[in-house]
Amino acid sequence: MAGLKGPYLVLGLATLIAGWGQWEALQSADTPLQAVSAAQTLLPWSVPDIARLPDNDQGRQVRHGQDLVLSTAALIGPHVADTALRYAGNNLNCQSCHIDGGTKKFGLPLVGAFAKYPSYRPRSGKIGTIEDRVNGCMTRSLNGKPLPEGSPEMAAIVAYLKFLSTGHPAGSKTDGQGPGHMTELSRAADPAHGKAIFAAQCAACHGEHGAGQAASGGDPGYVVPPLWGADSFNDGAGMARLTNAANFIHNNMPSGTTWAMPALLVADAWDVAAYIEAQPRPHKANLDRDFPNLREKPIDTAYGPYVDIFPASQHKYGPFAPIRTAISANTITKP
Repeated sequence: MAGLKGPYLVLGLATLIAGWGQWEALQSADTPLQAVSAAQTLLPWSVPDIARLPDNDQGRQVRHGQDLVLSTAALIGPHVADTALRYAGNNLNCQSCHIDGGTKKFGLPLVGAFAKYPSYRPRSGKIGTIEDRVNGCMTRSLNGKPLPEGSPEMAAIVAYLKFLSTGHPAGSKTDGQGPGHMTELSRAADPAHGKAIFAAQCAACHGEHGAGQAASGGDPGYVVPPLWGADSFNDGAGMARLTNAANFIHNNMPSGTTWAMPALLVADAWDVAAYIEAQPRPHKANLDRDFPNLREKPIDTAYGPYVDIFPASQHKYGPFAPIRTAISANTITKP
């Protein structure tokens, strides 16, 4: 399934644009990002060319940010020589989820992400910054600890995200963001059937037990990431939600798949995602504090508390339509 580097990846970029002039304007303190009205919805997919950046302080900072996204485990992982830099708690790389360094359409891209912040975050119940969002990944997907906001690592990652938003005004949305959206099932996703799909479609790369393929040459990361177990994302990560995992799989897996030509049937993508979500992974403490307004909690969040009386198993595997309908109609809910 998820190839990460070299031959394991087929590039999913739709368009490359030369962007130094735009990048320079984006960096200028005298040229703030223009706010966008609600009527200006989706910007076309485009990725600025990092090779066009000059070899100066700004260019080097952006490239360092890209390196941190591509080789997270080697630079800030749990086994780096400098113990002060051991921020990530597992050996995943950011691009384990954000394919091709965050530049693949519907591969959880980072393109345009900077333009979304600051914004209200239902999970915390408050306005969040781009740094907050980065640290959400650090503490959940990477199962580690937050990067200090003034650190060179945080500054570099934010610079890379800002570069990938070249030409994206503040508040804008971009075609191709997220994992995509496919039709939901009218039944619960089936982990047992998903196990058979995993064996047929995923195990060749990820291994029978989902342990992935370790990198070589002293790189502590993976060329194919583990999908569960101690070195995978924790149960508070976005990928621990069935909707995110199923859509990501449908639009990207097996390796080389694109949103335009998915390899798996819709039902099979839901079921194999359910099988993956059913496996053990690290637990994040204090998940009950997420989503202080329970009505803002995504219906496929696998952990409570909930505003409704549907069981956790239905929140985890579906079907989701009855939950959504009940909440919308303000029925079958807790006082």
